Amino acid sequence: MKKYNIAIAGATGLVGQTFLQVLEERNFPIENLYLMASSRSVGKIIKYKGENIKVEELNENSFDKDIDIALFSAGGEVSRKFSPIAASKGVIVVDNSSAFRMVDSIPLIVPEVNPEDVWNHNGIIANPNCSTIQSVVPLKVLDKKYKIKRIIYSTYQAVSGSGFAGIKDLENGLKGEAPENYPHQIAGNCLPHIDVFLENGNTKEEQKMIDETKKILRKDVRVTATCVRVPVLHSHSVSINIEFEKTFDINQIRKDLASVKGLVVEDDVKKNIYPMAINSKGKDEVFVGRVRRDESVENGINLWVVADNIRKGAATNTVQIAELLIAGDRGRKL
Repeated sequence: MKKYNIAIAGATGLVGQTFLQVLEERNFPIENLYLMASSRSVGKIIKYKGENIKVEELNENSFDKDIDIALFSAGGEVSRKFSPIAASKGVIVVDNSSAFRMVDSIPLIVPEVNPEDVWNHNGIIANPNCSTIQSVVPLKVLDKKYKIKRIIYSTYQAVSGSGFAGIKDLENGLKGEAPENYPHQIAGNCLPHIDVFLENGNTKEEQKMIDETKKILRKDVRVTATCVRVPVLHSHSVSINIEFEKTFDINQIRKDLASVKGLVVEDDVKKNIYPMAINSKGKDEVFVGRVRRDESVENGINLWVVADNIRKGAATNTVQIAELLIAGDRGRKL
């Protein structure tokens, strides 16, 4: 099997560490692995498959090496600076930040939804927002069959979406300590405030879900979102209300959802079976349940969708994109 030279930018962060875990679990064919981070992490030793790898500084010369694919999770500012440098040297970047998601020439990929777009890149591929990823997995098949008119998202997002800082705020808040990351206490609380507020009243997180959904589904569907941070460590939950153009049978909807690779239907309310954050932690699938008709509109349904935000919502989706690249290796610099 052909092996590839892989770099990870942001290797010491929460998602960066999960990159390593997912790469090892999925036995990604790696020849050489380069771990990169800011200057304060230089020299740190990280173990991968029993081998000790020293973290090096991410800088303008980092991609002078023979690197095939670079997985970035170092924040938007870092990505905007270093991703074009990497791409200019023949590296294919899969970026986990929001820096390039809405750039027309850069594909925004969820492998279960639009894998065919992965080769429409100029060296950079964007990984969508965590809540968008888990939401569009069930939406794609439903849109194809029933034509979505409108989507209403309400999210319940775990503190790990803010990285180690969010986890620390929850843990410290449970001890009665003041928050350092969030504007208010998250312990025992819900914050309808993720990222900064925009002029239209949406937060940036809400606007991401709106814009990214349209781009991935390739349609100007009506979308609105309210994104809420909740005192849960891991896994995001999303309530999705959908209005279709076409009529449907609710039992057929469940069958449609069950046909999607990577989507698990957990929907037996008589037995109290439905997706829960606590059960999705550490898993790569998206879970859907509470599938029911919305009787307030002619062709509406409600879904409850849950996924591990650090895995499927970030690291696993990024690695899956890299897997698409090597599976479709067309003799390019891969």
